[in-house]
Amino acid sequence: MRKKKLIAMLLAGGQGSRLSVLTNRMAKPAVPFGGKYRIIDFPLSNCANSDIDTVGVLTQYEPLELNAYIGTGQAWDLDRNTGGVYVLPPYVTGSGSQWYLGTANAIYQNMSFVDGYEPEHILILSGDHIYKMNYAYMFKEHLRHDADATIAVLSVPMEEASRFGIMNTDGSGRITEFEEKPKAPKSNKASMGIYIFKWNVLKKYLCADAENDASQHDFGKNVIPAMLDDGCAMYAYSFSGYWKDVGTVRSLWEANMDLITIPPKLDLYDKEWRIYGKNTAMPPHFVGKNAEIQNSMATEGSRVNGTVRHSVLFSGAVVEEGAVIEDAVIMPNAVIKKNAIIKKAIIGEHASVGEGAIVGCRPRPDEAYDNSLTDDITLVSNNLDVPPNKRVPKGMIADEKALLKLNDREGEQE
Repeated sequence: MRKKKLIAMLLAGGQGSRLSVLTNRMAKPAVPFGGKYRIIDFPLSNCANSDIDTVGVLTQYEPLELNAYIGTGQAWDLDRNTGGVYVLPPYVTGSGSQWYLGTANAIYQNMSFVDGYEPEHILILSGDHIYKMNYAYMFKEHLRHDADATIAVLSVPMEEASRFGIMNTDGSGRITEFEEKPKAPKSNKASMGIYIFKWNVLKKYLCADAENDASQHDFGKNVIPAMLDDGCAMYAYSFSGYWKDVGTVRSLWEANMDLITIPPKLDLYDKEWRIYGKNTAMPPHFVGKNAEIQNSMATEGSRVNGTVRHSVLFSGAVVEEGAVIEDAVIMPNAVIKKNAIIKKAIIGEHASVGEGAIVGCRPRPDEAYDNSLTDDITLVSNNLDVPPNKRVPKGMIADEKALLKLNDREGEQE
């Protein structure tokens, strides 16, 4: 293997429980986004555009679809003879095997992979963020400061700073203190979970962390505070572009809607910074003679004969005649049948909404269900068939059990 100055390690093993039924059978980074992409396309594309040609992707929860999607890395120009993209699940060693215990432990368990490239520096990324970022600029600042660690930060409204890990810095940008979700934040520099470390320095702290049974083996909670306590040279790198953590139903819906604002908050049509993805060749999208599409994205392979407003349609999505879709995300191969109505919803992959059904309607007074993960966004599970004329109230997570309970209540009312 050729010695590398910088390689990337992409943490993509998250279960994504706050995305509910969308991640029952796939890791969060594999969740579809933006009509034709998946979440992991963004950090992988950022690496390719930043001339980082060696990427280890650390998988764990439901990895099969993600592994198949990444393949050889050709879609992101990462199928290199002297680098490339490598999928790194937990594996058995001479001393046994175990799941990744935290973000830091995931890197610790793959130190032999990193050492194989003898890198001077290592870039740590998360696989569940939507953003476009040139890591080369961050790396340049890292080298200029001769930093042991550089942490990307985003300025957030001060009233929201208590929701984030906050980096306090001096006048030179050197990090003096890290506070995890402080009640009284001293600054608004929120950590983005993007780090560059000197590998020889990080390796020492990973080994020490692995020996600490009381540690949660997490970068933000354990490794970074330990480095700060020891006086390591750690600097903040300020990022000012679009960035979104899509770990919740609302944030995933909002990020899709951000693509179709005027002007879009996230531009996918920038020829200077393309987002690459692996998509099976599809025929062009079809728009019927009575169809209406306003302020929406309709990906190739989608077929629209109804009305679509302010929505995102993935490849293979079908909207039949008379159907009306507003403020919605229709994922790959979902079918919205005749005269169905979809309002402020995410419809999962291969789901079907029957004729005349209403998804996102006002709940009846006696309908009680948990919408703590969804608020007023209705979520229809992958592969679910919503029966004809069925009502699915707004904020509901609709899977087979939820529909069965809904049937029971409607039967009692009848």
